Amino acid sequence: MDRTDSVKRAAEAIAAADAILIGAGAGMGVDSGLPDFRGDEGFWKAYPPLKHLGISFVEMANPVWFMDKPEMAWAFYGHRLNLYRETVPHQGFSLLNSWASGKQGGSFVFTSNVDGQFQRAGFAEEKIYECHGSIHHLQCLEGCDGEVRPAEGVYIDVNLDDMTVAGEIPACASCGSVTRPNILMFNDWSWLPQRTNAQEERLGQWLDNIGGGGKGKLAIVECGAGTAVPTVRMSCQAFAARYDARLIRINPREPHGPDGTISIDTPALEGLRLIDEEIKSP
Repeated sequence: MDRTDSVKRAAEAIAAADAILIGAGAGMGVDSGLPDFRGDEGFWKAYPPLKHLGISFVEMANPVWFMDKPEMAWAFYGHRLNLYRETVPHQGFSLLNSWASGKQGGSFVFTSNVDGQFQRAGFAEEKIYECHGSIHHLQCLEGCDGEVRPAEGVYIDVNLDDMTVAGEIPACASCGSVTRPNILMFNDWSWLPQRTNAQEERLGQWLDNIGGGGKGKLAIVECGAGTAVPTVRMSCQAFAARYDARLIRINPREPHGPDGTISIDTPALEGLRLIDEEIKSP
């Protein structure tokens, strides 16, 4: 099926739906100008000093750095925190929000991104599930009090030339030790999952209310979720099968899916714009 037919089918599925589940992977943020960490070269382009040290994204995204070299860890995550705060979400977020605003069941977001872009774009906090946590929330490295706190008021002055920070790194309000983002990292056994677990529970309740017992027709719009970290991709497929939902997969490199998937082989923003044009066409 060619792209034009796929876009038309996607528009029809969205128009017929009573609610929209939005799935989003790393490709959703690229159109907003956020760095693409797909492969070492993309990561090293954003963080040249780490290329010199031969440290990959998988190696850097590990809580061990907060124990061994907390200043370098906070240079990396502090720069990302500053970047995500400054980034303006692209138009695709608004398009998704506008489609969902006319639905009886509204929408829910399921994302592996930790950037907080959906909240920044106006999506309700209680209708977002961030399966890998959020850089906008912090926890004690030691997990001393088991608390997850907002990062509001925490600002990191980063020097990317040598991956250092000016001033003090964030300290735990309870014990004074190093804090870290409440993000699920690689080889991470100290992540505090309670905030994310609560989000997951709300998503499950929403899905059961929409799709359980034929109460409503669900459309799933998945954007930029690839196979490298397949959490969102595989979950959207499972939700589509469980709730008899139509899965719309927008992905420039990996648009394929199970039988019945509506595949659109474009970046997120382009695909969403094409669907919106079709929805609004006479």
